[in-house]
Order: sequence, then C-alpha cells, then structure tokens
Amino acid sequence: MSEVNAPAPLRRLVEDFEFVDRAERMELLVEYADKFEEVPERIAHRPFPRENHVVRCESDAYVWVEDREDGTQKYYFAVENPQGVSARAWAAVMDETLSGQPLEEVAKTDPEVIFRLFGKELSMGKGQGLMGMLDHVTSAARRKLHAAHEG
Repeated sequence: MSEVNAPAPLRRLVEDFEFVDRAERMELLVEYADKFEEVPERIAHRPFPRENHVVRCESDAYVWVEDREDGTQKYYFAVENPQGVSARAWAAVMDETLSGQPLEEVAKTDPEVIFRLFGKELSMGKGQGLMGMLDHVTSAARRKLHAAHEG
C-alpha cells in the first residue's frame, strides 16, 4: 500500500497494522483503548464545553489542545460513551503519534489513516466520528500555524 500523509510515528503505526489480520487488528485496537487517558482536570472538567465536542461522534467525544513551548501541541480527549472503544483507541493513538509532532505534519494528516488502522469495514457512523476527532486536531494545528505566520 502507498504511504499516507502523516507524522512519522503515525505512519509507522499504520505500516505495522498493514501486516495483521482482522482479529489481531481488533486486539491491538482494544489495547490502545485500554491505554486511553481521559483529559486531566487541569485542562477540563464536566460538564465539558460544547466547543470541544466532536459533533459527528456517536461516542460523545471531546478534544482539547494545549500549545507547548517548543511550538508543538499536546492533544487531550474525553469519550463519554462507555461503549466507545474505537473512539478511545483513536484518541490514544492520536495522543501517542500526533502530540509533540511538527504542526505542519499534523495539519496535513490524511484521514485515510483511520481506515488503514481500523480496517475498510469500519462503519460510516464510526468513521465519521473518528474523522471528526482528527479534524479537531488538524484544525488546531492549522490555526496555530496560521497565527504564527500572521504574527
């Protein structure tokens, strides 16, 4: 398969997933879901602000962005649906592979990575929600880049 446009850590993960069967893929994604760490209290607490809500996500996900001194960003997530295993897995993947990466690369992350990780059989509803989560992250990176060029 062709390489996707994403920061190196996410590209490597996508490459690793290309060699596993469906059962292994699901097992790996559940392991990522188990690594999920909810947004810390110092960043946000319930009730979460609507502007952080991922509109298309069935799992009722939220995304926050913290600018770092080194010019990168740290991404935080909440997933309110206890059945939201895919959303928790994707949040853990994004935190691990996009937080701290160059904003130019984060901003250009191709949503195709979602289907490469979760499989082509990902339902439309789940796919829309996971893409919505990614959109929050890539939009934040683009806004930060735009502000840096304006300033």
